Amino acid sequence: MPTLGPSLLFAAGLTIGVGAGVLYPRKPTSTGPTVQLPPPPPEGGKQESRALIPTAVGSAVLAHGFPGPTPDILKRTAYTAAYDRRLKHPAWTAEHLTSTSLARTPPPAAAGTQTVPLDQARKADTTGNGEKVVTKGDRSKSVFMEDEGVPEIFRAKLQDYFKSGYDRGHMVPAADAKISQQAMNETFYLSNIAPQVGDGFNRHYWAYLEDFCRRLTNNFEDVYVFTVPLYLPAKQPDGKWRVSYEVIGNPPSVSVPTHFAKVILASRPDFAYPQKPGPANPNQNPAYPTTSASTIKELALGAFVLPNAEIPDQADLRSFIVPVEHVEKAAGLQLFNDQVKSKSKQLCSMTQCQVIVRRFDDARKSIGKK
Repeated sequence: MPTLGPSLLFAAGLTIGVGAGVLYPRKPTSTGPTVQLPPPPPEGGKQESRALIPTAVGSAVLAHGFPGPTPDILKRTAYTAAYDRRLKHPAWTAEHLTSTSLARTPPPAAAGTQTVPLDQARKADTTGNGEKVVTKGDRSKSVFMEDEGVPEIFRAKLQDYFKSGYDRGHMVPAADAKISQQAMNETFYLSNIAPQVGDGFNRHYWAYLEDFCRRLTNNFEDVYVFTVPLYLPAKQPDGKWRVSYEVIGNPPSVSVPTHFAKVILASRPDFAYPQKPGPANPNQNPAYPTTSASTIKELALGAFVLPNAEIPDQADLRSFIVPVEHVEKAAGLQLFNDQVKSKSKQLCSMTQCQVIVRRFDDARKSIGKK
């Protein structure tokens, strides 16, 4: 059986497809042709054109501009995201969770690096000797902010969410980025945010699902999480299926997804396979390893699709399970290749798929009334 290392797994999950479809049947829609322009050939040389249209025609058609790129790929400290300029929220986000990355305290500082209290670190990011400071992320020090890396015309604005009736919902949670203050701050870019129903969803069941993803690191070495906003059709009284969603802002510009998906790939060593013999030990040195560490990975794959609506705390998480392929078709993405899918077991067959209800916000409200 071939070995699937963490780098291969993550690379496999970042392949973007062009599939179309939804979780429910509907008429297909055309997305139009894709035009690829080859790089110019070197002077005096010839180069075979691989454009989908003849080079001369393609160059003439696009002589005054190319309508791209779409989406914007944003690489952050704790995650990678693709920002949808039309909808003005992420098309998807991807993150890699481990017990180390989620530790409440930062990793050990390197030699010559001093760890200082957070209140001191706020004043400067170096010690008096110019050495780097290692601090953990503190949510109270982070604020929502517009992403100036996105062209202004396509950028979600703070004003868009003002009195909209929706929460600014994190696609990558701040709690997943405690490794540093910078990592946490980056989760507050509006390019990582989508409008979410607050009570019963963003502040409750969606938060429980985020916590479930983090708790998976107790049973798995590596947890890869894709978060995908979706626009799914609903059957209308006339029997037809239609996609209907709200748009917020003034002028209206930020789309409100009808659903959100979490697609999870978790891996751990598969000790069901015999370990390989260790290196030769002719002198019978007791410090020599007798076996090598297992490199065979046991994979677990699962997908959950939740409506952007109030969900009762007692709802069974397993009731939101869908095939990964349904999410891929609905979003037009290829999240994992066939090799990963064929080697993966059902996530909920390898761990208990259950959320833990925490109503901390209600407790705070009660305290405030006293």
